Amino acid sequence: MQRTVAVLVHPERDEAIEKATQFIADLHAMGFGFVVFPGDLERIRARVPDAKVHPLDGTPAELAVVFGGDGTILRAAEWAMPLGVPLLGVNLGHVGFLAELEPSDIHALPGVVANRLYLVEERLALQVEVRDPDGRLTWVSHAVNEVSLEKIARERMLNVLVSVDDRPLSRWGCDGVLVSTPTGSTAYGFSAGGPVIWPDVQAILVVPLAAHALFNRPMVLSPSSEVRLELPDGARTPGILWCDGRRSHDLAPGEWISVRSHQHQVRIARIGEQPFTTRLVKKFALPVDGWRHRRSER
Repeated sequence: MQRTVAVLVHPERDEAIEKATQFIADLHAMGFGFVVFPGDLERIRARVPDAKVHPLDGTPAELAVVFGGDGTILRAAEWAMPLGVPLLGVNLGHVGFLAELEPSDIHALPGVVANRLYLVEERLALQVEVRDPDGRLTWVSHAVNEVSLEKIARERMLNVLVSVDDRPLSRWGCDGVLVSTPTGSTAYGFSAGGPVIWPDVQAILVVPLAAHALFNRPMVLSPSSEVRLELPDGARTPGILWCDGRRSHDLAPGEWISVRSHQHQVRIARIGEQPFTTRLVKKFALPVDGWRHRRSER
């Protein structure tokens, strides 16, 4: 039976398509078939005409190799997560926390995939539902990194009631509220002042954004908790909901938001057992010897 790998590419980077087609050519020689984003089908077929390349559909692949940055991996997760397909990222972006390989490591990639020389991490994702005042579902999404409720009107604050497990917690006048996974804790959550949570921790992070309140600290919740975000009836400041910065929904009057753990987890392929601490130091260029030591070297 032919083995199938998804090859998913950043839509605007020539380097991504070049490296992806070389990878496809190498695995094609080993008898593999491929699925790709529909928009990439023709340009990949033009470069590797003999390979068996098909558009993504509901048929799972054994692995999805993603050439791009974390944004491309988040796009790939929309297809891969419900099918349980692991994602192996090649970082052609900037920080690239989700990506496993740097461009200099690509020469080893065909052998890694052919011989299944990788481990798979399972990470918590979020299920997001928007309901009207009568409880009817009006919008649904998932989030790998975070869900953010944000204000649209710059000159006014949002008035957000946050409830946890059907119990009101606090009402904040704020720029918004962020609900994040541990994976997203190094993204928007980190920029908003939240803690870094190791990705193997099962937890949900809530971070108020510029909240005008005494109690305005980030909170780490149980993975079984449900977070509810509500704007008051007749709110003067409209809100917009974003999932992973990719999908959005303008809230209608009376709509409220439920966020909880998703039934599916995101599967991330790793080719080594590099501790997250090492990855954190490398990606953020942390001064292990301390800032004082760096200054003393000058």
